[in-house]
Amino acid sequence: MGWNDERMIAALKSGDEAAFCALVKRHAAAMRRVARSFVSDASVADEVVQETWLAVISGLDRFEGRSSLKTWIFSILVKRAQSRGARESRTTPFSSLVRGDDAPTVDPDRFLPADHSAAGYWSLTPNRFFELPEDRLLAAETAELVDQAICRLPARQQQVIRLRDVEGWDPEEVCESLELSAANQRVLLHRARAAVRAELEQYFAEVVTV
Repeated sequence: MGWNDERMIAALKSGDEAAFCALVKRHAAAMRRVARSFVSDASVADEVVQETWLAVISGLDRFEGRSSLKTWIFSILVKRAQSRGARESRTTPFSSLVRGDDAPTVDPDRFLPADHSAAGYWSLTPNRFFELPEDRLLAAETAELVDQAICRLPARQQQVIRLRDVEGWDPEEVCESLELSAANQRVLLHRARAAVRAELEQYFAEVVTV
């Protein structure tokens, strides 16, 4: 059964358990990843996700449909995760001070131009990527490398690149959920992609020279 927002909201308000399970299945993993970028422990991220679902159910009557249901859910998640992270008063790793949101980026010429249909994406693949042995190109390995690189990014960059490049969100959805300006979203995404690509290039360069 296909669930558009209108049908999903009506089903949730009527207490349809199948609708709620479908909604959780659709968003829970991404919610946990986003929450994890605000708090210092995976178990705390799980608590934030659970609190968010409770808030979603109790707040359905107040949902006005000005944004998509997905964006509304993640907006609630972000506010709760931010609050929880502030209460944790976690210490800032020294590494985040060295490579924060103001870290230098790569040469803009390495990205596709603004008038390209895929503007902002890399114009070239990592050096010699396609010359590597076949066993080095396994999708699972590459995905793990990307995830590890994302986890090392500053929190705001993590959130943006996960929603844009991992979850496939539109820029407008990311801006609304994370309360970012369009310009800030672009800068954070650019820097996040630059940092991830740099790690991938370094890894593959080392593999080739082995």
